[in-house]
Amino acid sequence: MSIVRWVGLLNSRIGFLGDESALLIRRLFRDNFRRYWRQYAVAFGFMAFVAGTTAAMAWFMRDMVNQVFAGNDIGTLLAYSSFVILLSVGKGFATYGQDVAMSRVGNRIVADLQRRLYRHVLGFSTDFFTRTPSSDLIARVSGGAEAVRNVLNTIVVSVGRDFLTLIGLLTVMIVQAPLLSFVALVIAPLAFWGVIKLVKRIRTLAASEFRFGVRIVQLLQETVHGARIIKSYNLGPYMEGQMDEAVLALETRNNKMASLQARSSPLMEALGGIAIALVLLYSGWSAMNGGQSPGVFMSFLTAMLLAYEPAKRLVRLRLNIEASMIGVRLMYEVLDEPHPPSETLGTGRLEHISSGVVFRDVGFHYRRDVPVLRGLNMEVPKHAKIALVGPSGGGKSTILSLVQRFYDVSEGAILIDGRDIRELSVRDLRAQIAFVSQDTYLFGGTLRDNIRVGRMDASDDEVERAARDAFAHEFIMELDHGYDTNVGENGVQLSGGQRQRVAIARALLKAAPILLLDEATSALDSETEAKVQAAFDRLMKGRTTIVIAHRLSTIVNADRIFVISAGTVLEEGSHRQLLARNGLYARLHNHQFAAQDDDSGSAFVSEERASRLVAH
Repeated sequence: MSIVRWVGLLNSRIGFLGDESALLIRRLFRDNFRRYWRQYAVAFGFMAFVAGTTAAMAWFMRDMVNQVFAGNDIGTLLAYSSFVILLSVGKGFATYGQDVAMSRVGNRIVADLQRRLYRHVLGFSTDFFTRTPSSDLIARVSGGAEAVRNVLNTIVVSVGRDFLTLIGLLTVMIVQAPLLSFVALVIAPLAFWGVIKLVKRIRTLAASEFRFGVRIVQLLQETVHGARIIKSYNLGPYMEGQMDEAVLALETRNNKMASLQARSSPLMEALGGIAIALVLLYSGWSAMNGGQSPGVFMSFLTAMLLAYEPAKRLVRLRLNIEASMIGVRLMYEVLDEPHPPSETLGTGRLEHISSGVVFRDVGFHYRRDVPVLRGLNMEVPKHAKIALVGPSGGGKSTILSLVQRFYDVSEGAILIDGRDIRELSVRDLRAQIAFVSQDTYLFGGTLRDNIRVGRMDASDDEVERAARDAFAHEFIMELDHGYDTNVGENGVQLSGGQRQRVAIARALLKAAPILLLDEATSALDSETEAKVQAAFDRLMKGRTTIVIAHRLSTIVNADRIFVISAGTVLEEGSHRQLLARNGLYARLHNHQFAAQDDDSGSAFVSEERASRLVAH
């Protein structure tokens, strides 16, 4: 009988598992057991040997007592003693083989599941990462795989070792003394009934444990990423209080979980004691009246005592499984989350671009009935440089996200080479686009590795050339290890301007035909901005470029400027044309340069001021 059928039979007979847990366990075995059945078969072989040796020790106890202690046969004593030693040695090696085999298959399952989960997570759109806390996702990927191993190994060991051992020992008991076996086994249903009563509370506590574990990870992440804010605002005591609450809550629930799981021990000990006492009473009475040999009683008692531990583990099986099922459920929630159309649909190849980008009646909303873009029409000719300006929240960054298919348009279409980008391979599309954001992200590793993200097969000379063009080479060489300097988590060892120049070098190295810049010079001082702007001017030649700019001085030479407000194009034209029109662009321009003349220290138009300008 397969493990899946055994679990199903046990559940149907005594309600061993809840319906949801039983379904998840069947799914676990469908997903994993067929793939690893050879490793499990090896482990089962060792477990069967352990079970057989345990039952054999109890079986031969009858003949040893009757022949040695009653017959005073020294030869038989030596033979049986040698046999017990051989059985024990064999059982020890088999136990070792079982443990190694189960550890290896468990480690393989964890590794494969973590790879599978990570590949699946990579297929999600940016919307998934926006609405999913990183601490929750980390716990699901790491904890879920571990939970699967725990559940599978617990069941396999319970069936392969404990269940087989128990069957072997029960066989010895029943063959040797049927009536005594009935007396002992009448206690078993009470043990199962008592444990089943604890399962619901175990499940609730396991979910609570997971939640507070995630909260601790979240606080640690916030401490790392928000260290400067925590220190600047003297938030140390507040963060300590938050961590103390989470740790105390987790400790309390761990203690409750341990207490609930431990309740099965006094139950089993008490019922086991009752069973042994009844057996002793009956055996003593039977021996005194000459109805039973000492060897039979000794064999039966040995089998019953050896059966106690595997029986106890089987009774606790559901408690142990339920403690891990929360991780399995949360892992499958991630795996069952479908990939969005923006990441899955479209197979058309896009190896070369012969025309520009066209936005045709584009509408988009993140939330239903809250439009971000409405009937947007724009044309970006090939090799042209266009700029998007306007008040914050107007939809400028959303436009760049749609071009890269981080999201798909809700209405209308975006065309490249006259083809709807939804019909194109996402990989091919993004290979034709270089993107530099105002929120620069650097990966853990060296500066060289972070620049090479632009093109993974680039040589060291090409990496250095891109850094020079981005005016990053000079500061890199001032670092202790140059290009081999580790940037720390998200580049914490670099300044904002340095991180920005590394991101620009990354885009320069990619040299894609379409260039998207979202405030790419926002973190640079005026002198460095001038140098990087010169590098951008060289980069943009021969490329189709869309620039988002608040600093209007950086886009006065754009071929065309689109003023985006409330999700639509309010104005369009060259810098001179828009100034002459004396509309919103002219007002933004005049207020911005008036602010500079007033030495306000800001070259940006605030969202509140921009909104007032739109209203006028």
